[in-house]
Amino acid sequence: MAKGYWVSAYRTISDPEKLAAYDKLAAPAVKAGGGRVLVRGGQVVPHDDGVAERVILIEFDSFEQAVATHASEAYQQALLVLSDGVERDFRIVEGV
Repeated sequence: MAKGYWVSAYRTISDPEKLAAYDKLAAPAVKAGGGRVLVRGGQVVPHDDGVAERVILIEFDSFEQAVATHASEAYQQALLVLSDGVERDFRIVEGV
C-alpha cells in the first residue's frame, strides 16, 4: 500500500496568531490520524515561482489514511480556526 503525504507550501502568513491556534489543534489531529511530521518550517530555497515561506510535509502509512485524517472532525475544527490567516497550497499526494 502506498504511503500518503500532506504537502503544504505557505504563500503568505497574514495572521500568525491564527496559525498558532491552528497548530495547537492540527498537531493532535494529525497524530491521532497516524501522521508523522517530516518537514516543518526550516530553511527554504525557492525556485521558479516558489516563495521562501513555511513548508510542511506529513507522512501517513497510506493515502487513504491521509485523506481520512483531513476529513476528520478534529482537523476540520483546526481549519476553522485557521480560516483566512494564511494563503497556502495544500495537497494530499500518494507516494510511489
